[in-house]
Parts: sequence; C-alpha cells; structure tokens
Amino acid sequence: MTLLVRADCHGCAAAESDVGRICAELGVAWHTSDVDADVELRAEYGDRVPVILIDGREHGYWKVEEDRFRRALTR
Repeated sequence: MTLLVRADCHGCAAAESDVGRICAELGVAWHTSDVDADVELRAEYGDRVPVILIDGREHGYWKVEEDRFRRALTR
C-alpha cells in the first residue's frame, strides 16, 4: 500500500495519520512516496494528493474513507 503525499500538505499529514493507524491495526505494510520527487507522479497526480494506491492501483484521493479503505485492505 502506498500513500502519495507532498511536503507541507495538511491533508497529506491527516491521511498519513489515518493510514498509519488503520494499517497498524490490520497488519498491512505501507509507505509514503513524495509526488514532487518524481516527475511522472507529479504529472499524473498533480494537486490530487494525498492519493492512496493499493496494489499499484488508485483507491482514492484527498481523504481516507475509513470503512471503504478497511474493506479494500481485507479482501
């Protein structure tokens, strides 16, 4: 599971907190990736961060929908 973020993004910080808590509860490994450190990611996701990727596919963006996110991680 990957969370795409950028520096100084309040929404990213909130999403990182939510993702960290939920993934810890479910025992799911995850990491963050800075969209501004990768030209292709920045071009694709622009201002839609934070973005949640599950198995490399976009699951959601801007906020964590907790129930939906939990269901996707436990499938």
